[in-house]
Amino acid sequence: MASALNTRLYALAEGVSIAIESLRANKVRAGLTILGIAVGVFVVVTMAAAVHGINASVARDFESTGPTTFFVTRYPISFEACDGSGETCRWLRNPPIRFHEIRGLRDLPSVFAAGARLDFSAAVKYKDRALTSTQVIGFTPDWTQIDRGIELNPGRSFTYAENEGAAPVVLINTVMAERLFGDGDPMDKEIQIKGSSFRVIGVFKREASFLSGGSNRAEAIVPIESARRHLNAWTDQVAVAVVPRATASRDEAIDEVTAYLRGLRGLRPVEDSNFAIITQDKLFETYNKIFGMFFLVMLVLSAIGLIVGGVGVVAIMMISVTERTREIGVRKALGATKGTIMWQFLVEAVTLTGIGSAAGFVVGWLLAMVIRNSTPIEASIPPLALLVAVAVSVVTGVLFGLFPAFRAAQLDPVTALRYE
Repeated sequence: MASALNTRLYALAEGVSIAIESLRANKVRAGLTILGIAVGVFVVVTMAAAVHGINASVARDFESTGPTTFFVTRYPISFEACDGSGETCRWLRNPPIRFHEIRGLRDLPSVFAAGARLDFSAAVKYKDRALTSTQVIGFTPDWTQIDRGIELNPGRSFTYAENEGAAPVVLINTVMAERLFGDGDPMDKEIQIKGSSFRVIGVFKREASFLSGGSNRAEAIVPIESARRHLNAWTDQVAVAVVPRATASRDEAIDEVTAYLRGLRGLRPVEDSNFAIITQDKLFETYNKIFGMFFLVMLVLSAIGLIVGGVGVVAIMMISVTERTREIGVRKALGATKGTIMWQFLVEAVTLTGIGSAAGFVVGWLLAMVIRNSTPIEASIPPLALLVAVAVSVVTGVLFGLFPAFRAAQLDPVTALRYE
């Protein structure tokens, strides 16, 4: 038993050594082979790291709004074929969510908070410093009960009275504060948004995430009524986040919100709702569909790289068999079995693909670190990706090295010894 194990280990070491010598002797040919394998593994590792980071970021974003929070929107999330007409896309005729409807939602017994949000871009200026196309968000006053991913310090949020009176007050994030005021104190300063003066009443910091776009983007929050009256914000795309009370389930709140809006809009029982209720489950489902398709495309591209590398393995191993025909004949004449010859060439093939996989994994890991440090995506390589890289190298080496190894094992020793 020990003798057989030692023989296998010696054959393994010899196969690896011969493969490395083959690399040195045929650098260009071997390099192209390794490149194909490396590209395939690199794509898999990078995508796995990015998707792993995005999943964690998205989960954290949803968690910050609460697991039972749902959204009321004008349009549903739809992947159906739509030519832009009312026949194929009936939901295009849905009326906007109006502010009196949002106020009514807050009075429902099962609703703890109903906050509206409106996003748009605007130029922001303070004295001689200007920011173009800055994200401005119009919120209702209860936004702090819904968006828990924001830390407000120093300052305060705006009140219901300030929102109803369309007070020209604004909260800016730390990025905007630094770009407009430098080391100065932004509190109670007047800034210009679309030419209108707004007084800074607070500075906030948002945790970097995939959905929010990161922590390096200038951002401002104003009362939603101020956005509508002073900044001419288009309110037809207002979305509402609804948080149920602790004493009510999400489904109870959804039923009550649906009944209220249908009754307010005068919809008959046979008519479809002309608004959409979107739960976090639906958002996750949509997210998984989109990124599932994207990830599938990347896997196909990586598979192409692996096939190209595999064809290279076949080519370089066939050349190796031809070049070492006489050596194979000598080994067979000295008693080497077909299994021993096949084992040697399979080890060489797996060594080639293993080097390619290692190179692809290292480059993928480096790119994941770059993504993690320069974007909101906390890219990290899951342990499964390492196992996949190892499995890919072994499986590719065995599959594409099998034919050359079989051919080498089938050589007639007498014919091989005569080969020049």
